[in-house]
Amino acid sequence: MTKGELIEVIAQRDGFNLRKAEIVVNTIFEAMGDALKAEDRVEIRGFGSFEVRRYNAYRGRNPKTGEEVFVRAKKAPFFKTGKELRERVNGEWDNVPEE
Repeated sequence: MTKGELIEVIAQRDGFNLRKAEIVVNTIFEAMGDALKAEDRVEIRGFGSFEVRRYNAYRGRNPKTGEEVFVRAKKAPFFKTGKELRERVNGEWDNVPEE
């Protein structure tokens, strides 16, 4: 699902026009982005949580040339699924026979 498709679903389900649905989606994403930028954790119960993880600098290798390169320390967003979402995604596999 793309952001545009999400906007369309919200507009159809809740009777919003597309512009209002777009504002809602953009506001949510901006708030989540701002929280992560401030290194706050974002938790949506039943869905999952987002947090920022720090990675130390290290020496790596360029896979094409084998040349050693320095990789700077960085921060990256990390998503962990919530129990309800995990169960919902895996629920359709409950009736599949094992091989």
